[in-house]
Amino acid sequence: MIRVLGIDPGTRSFDICGLEDGKVYYEAIIDTPEVAVNPDALINGVEAGMPVDLIAGPSGYGVELTYLEEIPMDKLEDWYLTYILLLKREDLERAMARDELGIKVYYAMTKTAIEMKRRGWPVCYIPGVVHLPTVPRYRKINKIDMGTADKMCIAVLGVYDQADRLGLDYNDISFILVEMGFGYNAVIGVDRGRIVDGIGGTYGGPGFLTIGAIDAEIVQLVGTWEKSDIFTGGGMVISNRNSPEEMIGSASTDEASYIAWRAILESVVKNVYAMKVSVKEPREILISGRLTRIPGVEEELIRLLSDIAEVRRIGSIEGAKKVKEAAQGYAIVADGLAGGRFKALIEWMGIKDSKGTVLDNIYHPKIKLVEDLFKSFT
Repeated sequence: MIRVLGIDPGTRSFDICGLEDGKVYYEAIIDTPEVAVNPDALINGVEAGMPVDLIAGPSGYGVELTYLEEIPMDKLEDWYLTYILLLKREDLERAMARDELGIKVYYAMTKTAIEMKRRGWPVCYIPGVVHLPTVPRYRKINKIDMGTADKMCIAVLGVYDQADRLGLDYNDISFILVEMGFGYNAVIGVDRGRIVDGIGGTYGGPGFLTIGAIDAEIVQLVGTWEKSDIFTGGGMVISNRNSPEEMIGSASTDEASYIAWRAILESVVKNVYAMKVSVKEPREILISGRLTRIPGVEEELIRLLSDIAEVRRIGSIEGAKKVKEAAQGYAIVADGLAGGRFKALIEWMGIKDSKGTVLDNIYHPKIKLVEDLFKSFT
């Protein structure tokens, strides 16, 4: 009997989902700020669900399928910062000196990887959308974030959900996923049960935290752009509200909140319509994420997107009561990789066949400035 854990490193919480024979046996939610100041909180949460055959660890932007045992301990910290987090060490050090929460979380994730390695836990790191062979290469040109590993996992959950609910073969699955989280949004296209395209949170429009896609002239004018700059400029800054609930709740009476919310919502709708180029006849539009659970948001998405296909909330796997969709997807991936109930699904979706790095399809000549950093670990 296969037992696995999936760990979703969310902007507001780290969710841990355990599966035994494909059914949830363990759930834990740890506040992200707690992990930032005490990485052992995540280690303890994982340990409470042990023993397991495999853990799908927090995979950030994603990598080709990689097992922790393959990474030498003396290279692990730099590997994790570079491949999983796309974070330069000098950016990490400057942001840590400024006591920035987002970067502290990244640092904590790195430390937990080292601790899991020290304990000899069976951990793997999994791909983002850009690493998948099911996405045509011409759609990957000059893109890094087509959907991070957690967004990819939600799409995996969506394939399972639609197949199980409608009694369909994987080959008949077709949907567009709308994921609206606390930090990032994403729109992912699934056709014939496989991910074929994605618009990630830093490539699409603004999220509540992230600035999203920006005019490159801004970078040219500013001159220096750090990792932490990605995490600001979104709805929180535009609206001057501390939570998406406050922003959306005050949109009818406060102009700044209205502007912020309409910018976020309209960008999602535009991305769904754009995704129809890749998924021409989706059976459904599946929605997930914290923002979609705020009163009125699901109804608004139904109003704006029902002309394309039926809009419905993504389902859950058996036994899940509290962990987010991404954690469930992480656990499904771990189960499939370990040869469990979801083996056929994970093989169908090509996750085992993920290849390359996020730089493989970048054609700007300045990418050579960081290529050597990536090659040093291969």
